[in-house]
Amino acid sequence: MKRSKPTNSANHSSPPNSVVHSREDLRALQRTMTSALFRPLDTRWGMQKTWTDGRPTREVAAEFIKPNDRLSSFERLEIYNRQYWFRVLECLHDDYPGLRAILGAKKFTQLATGYLAKYPSNSFTLRNLGERLEEFIREEPGWTAPHEPLAVDMVQFEWAQTVAFDGPSKRPITADDILGKAPDQLTLGLQPYLSLLSLNYAVDDFLVAVKRREEDALRGEASNAIHSAPRASRRKPVRRPKKRQIFLAVHRYENQVYSKRLEPEEYQILATLGRGETVAAACETAIAQTVKTDLDWTETVKNWFDTWTALGWFCLPQ
Repeated sequence: MKRSKPTNSANHSSPPNSVVHSREDLRALQRTMTSALFRPLDTRWGMQKTWTDGRPTREVAAEFIKPNDRLSSFERLEIYNRQYWFRVLECLHDDYPGLRAILGAKKFTQLATGYLAKYPSNSFTLRNLGERLEEFIREEPGWTAPHEPLAVDMVQFEWAQTVAFDGPSKRPITADDILGKAPDQLTLGLQPYLSLLSLNYAVDDFLVAVKRREEDALRGEASNAIHSAPRASRRKPVRRPKKRQIFLAVHRYENQVYSKRLEPEEYQILATLGRGETVAAACETAIAQTVKTDLDWTETVKNWFDTWTALGWFCLPQ
């Protein structure tokens, strides 16, 4: 999942008309090159033949890219344009297998292309490539129709795993940090890498099934490569989950990413703590809203806090 590539999201549609004489000329050249790299490929996975102002791209490329004895200016620029798009599409393909399974490979590629055309990479690391994918799907639901609600849930879940994988962490609290503090005075922070999700679909089980199917397919291909010619896969796609509310905590423990199902009351307590409320207020709010009357809430809540503390979810509030 760790990848890095310097990028710049600035846009400049007109190439510089002369050699570089100043920093401003250099910026103009950099913006033009960036604009060329970020332009989506055509239907044949080549660079578009027409520039943003209607001129032939070959003419524009010749203004700032030198040809050599084998390749024209257009062909040299096309190499970088294609490699940028192949790389970022590959990253999204790898990071969002659940969304890809929901939409299908072709529709997923169309979505990814539309997303990157609107929100190109603007970070030094490709880890952040999908940071605005949920926002894009909500803005333009046609890309995921008729599965937009399910797609939104899946993107939230898959992005939360990216956050959990390498998000920042703070020192977990110790007994000394809370010693002598009454519950109605005690506030607890949540680790930055911890995501709390209220979802309408069981995307966690769905993603496990998708990954298992892909692993089985890969093992089958490896076996066929050794023993016989590859055979067309007859595996049925994983069935999309039906609507069902779940609550998840996505976190890491000992450098491994996990998702943990939460009871509604657990989610309520943690979410309330995350908003800066006291422990007493968080517990009282959650228990007051529950319909479960046959539980020993004192013991239940104590066990929850013991588990969360052991997992290192709590830190000192900011």
